[in-house]
Amino acid sequence: MFANAWFNRLLLLATHGGVGFIGFALGIYMLPILTAPDSPSDIAMMQKLNSTEYVADVQRDLKDSDFLHWGEGKLRVGSDFIAFDGELAPGPDYILYLSPEFVETEADFNRLKSTMTPVGNIKTFDRFILPLDESVNLEDFTTAIVWCESFGQFITAAQFRNK
Repeated sequence: MFANAWFNRLLLLATHGGVGFIGFALGIYMLPILTAPDSPSDIAMMQKLNSTEYVADVQRDLKDSDFLHWGEGKLRVGSDFIAFDGELAPGPDYILYLSPEFVETEADFNRLKSTMTPVGNIKTFDRFILPLDESVNLEDFTTAIVWCESFGQFITAAQFRNK
């Protein structure tokens, strides 16, 4: 009888702990979605079309992309902006980087991070427009990368020009 009581307590602890863990994980996943600002309007996106210098496809099937970390859509690069129209897997603390080389793995990202330039924080998951600093020379870069800074996770990338 004593062993049965301990088993019941252990079972209760395990089930409640499991539910708590699932709730915590869902909170991490849902918080960026719930707190995301409004995405840029159709008009704002259309205005960027006229000054786009490069267009690239963001593909979902890159090496380190998976069912939780992916992006799909169109990336447009202008002399003073980078715009994305499509979908990104929701997550916390996304940063857009410019890289001199195409990257599709976390290992490559970490190896080349010192050569990259952070553009800005991504707060929306269906479209965004980020301003480019005047000091950024697009001729130094070929690829835009979405990276999750909190978890050190590769999300997606798009090569907008060849070397």
